[in-house]
Amino acid sequence: MKLTRETGTTYLIRGWEPGVIHIDEEHFTSHLIIAADQLVTDWSPPAIKDISLASLAPALALQPGILLLGTGPAVSFPDADLAGLLAIDGIGLEIMATPAACRTFNVLAVEGRPVVAALINQ
Repeated sequence: MKLTRETGTTYLIRGWEPGVIHIDEEHFTSHLIIAADQLVTDWSPPAIKDISLASLAPALALQPGILLLGTGPAVSFPDADLAGLLAIDGIGLEIMATPAACRTFNVLAVEGRPVVAALINQ
């Protein structure tokens, strides 16, 4: 399900714990994609090693300048070609553990940067 903010406020991640991402006053146990003004709560990513442009399509539809990929409680890397494919379209890819991606998303979103985070929630 895709939710869109109609107010001038920004979605912010209030916390992370294994299996739960806290956004504003809601708690999500699913994998999700978040932008400053949109939230996709039904993202079903493949295994990290199989993440591709196709599996990131819901995140790319939000037109990020920076795409944060939160890979769960520990850093895990997708195919090395993924960053190059995104760079062709002018999108920077940062891969990190989901807790770090949550913190980074908040900083960049508050700064008004075009950031989208695809978060694997384990």
